[in-house]
Amino acid sequence: MGKITDFHCGYDNSIGLTNKIAARTDLAFPKAYEKAESMAILSKALKEEEGADFCQLPFCHTVEGEALGGIINLGDENIGPRAKEYRCTTPEEILVLPEIDYAKGRIAEVLKTCKILRDEGEDVVLYVSGPFTILNVLMEPRYVFKTFKKKPDMMQRIFDKLQGEILRFIEEAQRAGVQLISYGDSSGGLNILGPKFSEDTVEMFTYPLLKNLEKRLNSETSSETLILICPKTTFALLGMEKARWKDLDLGAPMKYGEGCVKAIGRAKFAGQMCINNKNYELQNGVLKTVELLH
Repeated sequence: MGKITDFHCGYDNSIGLTNKIAARTDLAFPKAYEKAESMAILSKALKEEEGADFCQLPFCHTVEGEALGGIINLGDENIGPRAKEYRCTTPEEILVLPEIDYAKGRIAEVLKTCKILRDEGEDVVLYVSGPFTILNVLMEPRYVFKTFKKKPDMMQRIFDKLQGEILRFIEEAQRAGVQLISYGDSSGGLNILGPKFSEDTVEMFTYPLLKNLEKRLNSETSSETLILICPKTTFALLGMEKARWKDLDLGAPMKYGEGCVKAIGRAKFAGQMCINNKNYELQNGVLKTVELLH
C-alpha cells in the first residue's frame, strides 16, 4: 500500500462572500442566508464577481450540521454562518440525533435555491461536507478524536450515520437539478488527522461513500452528475491505492471549472484541483478524472 501525501491548497472548499458582493445585492444579513430567493441573488452576484462558470451553494460548512441539530450563529455580511456552541459531548448523543428533514430549515432553502438557479439555466455546484466538518458543528474535536482512537467501532457507526445523510443530501440535490457536487472535508485533511486517522478514514468512510455514490451514478436518473472531489481527499484515495487518474480529453485548453461542466455525463468523479481555484487552466485540454479501484 502507498503513502498518503497532502495537497497544499490555499482554499478551504468554502465560498468567499465579500463586503463588495454583499453591498451590490442590497440584501439584509443574516436573513439573506436563510431564504432561497436571497441566496439565489447572492450566488449569481458571486458568480459574476469571480467570473466563474457556475453558481455556488451554500455559503458555509454548517448546513448539514445545523440540519442534524447543531446550534449556528448565522453571522453577517462580514463573517458567514458558523458553529455557535456544541450540542453533543458523547458519541452516543451523535447517534441518536434525528435524521435530517430535507423539507424544512435552511437546508431545504438551499435545495430550493438550487432549483431556482437551474430553472434559470445556471450550472450549480453544491458543496457537500464530509464527516469531520459536519461533526465540527456538533461536538468538540477532542471528543471526536477520542472516540476515533478509543472506540473505533463507535466511530464506524457515526461514519455510517453521516454517510447515509450525505447520500440523501446528494439525492435531494439531484432532484433539484444539480449536476455538479463538490465533496470536501475541510476539517478532515491529512494535516489535521495525521497519517493513521487519514488512512482509517479512507477505509471506514471515504471509499465506501464514493463506491455507494458510484453505484447510484450508474442509474439512468443519476448519470448526468459529476462529483468534484477535494484534491486532499483525492490524494488520500490515491495514496491508499483506492483510485487512479484517468485522462479525459476535452479537445481544447480551458479553465478547470469550464472543464468540469463539459465533463458532466462523461465521468463520475474529478479531483485534480480545488473547484474554488477559478483561474486554474487545463492548458492541454485534458481533465484528470478519478477512477475508483475495486
